[in-house]
Amino acid sequence: MKKSTNVVWHEQSLTKETRRKQNGHNSFVIWFTGLSGSGKSTLANALASRLFSDNVRNYVLDGDNVRHGLNKDLGFSEEDRTENIRRIGEVSKLFVDSGQVVLTAFISPFQTDRKLVRDLLEEKEFIEVYVKCSIDTCEERDPKGLYVKARQGLIKDFTGINSPYEEPENPEIVIETDRTTIEESVEQVIQYLKQNALI
Repeated sequence: MKKSTNVVWHEQSLTKETRRKQNGHNSFVIWFTGLSGSGKSTLANALASRLFSDNVRNYVLDGDNVRHGLNKDLGFSEEDRTENIRRIGEVSKLFVDSGQVVLTAFISPFQTDRKLVRDLLEEKEFIEVYVKCSIDTCEERDPKGLYVKARQGLIKDFTGINSPYEEPENPEIVIETDRTTIEESVEQVIQYLKQNALI
């Protein structure tokens, strides 16, 4: 990757703390990771609505949506997946600096990539949520018909079928979406945020 030269960081007049104070809440990333069909996007959007109703400024970055624009030049090779997550990490950091909460819904199958994003942020600014769901249930749901295509060999490097998913070792939150309702799942995250004085 070509690196930029002759670039100097320009300090901004407004700080992250100033923006947080105006917004009335902390800013951080809630990183939903899990297999396709586990419920990441559904949960992220339900949580976004709940936070919005509580006057917490937030934005959802969804894996498919981002690949329509910012990351439309990337495929699904291991290298492209890593670059996909690196870019999202940098964008998420900007949202945190703006004083907002960003909710990301990405399979993000590799631990090293998720750690890379965590390392971009300060303590308590990265909340990893493992959206845990059995592959059998994910295949039963298969909302996009991707598992069927992967089983037929029409999709290569599909996570959980012919590409690995590395489970988080120490996520802040584990939500088993094949055992809990969406309302219970949202409440689980809300309680964590309140207990840790993040909202």
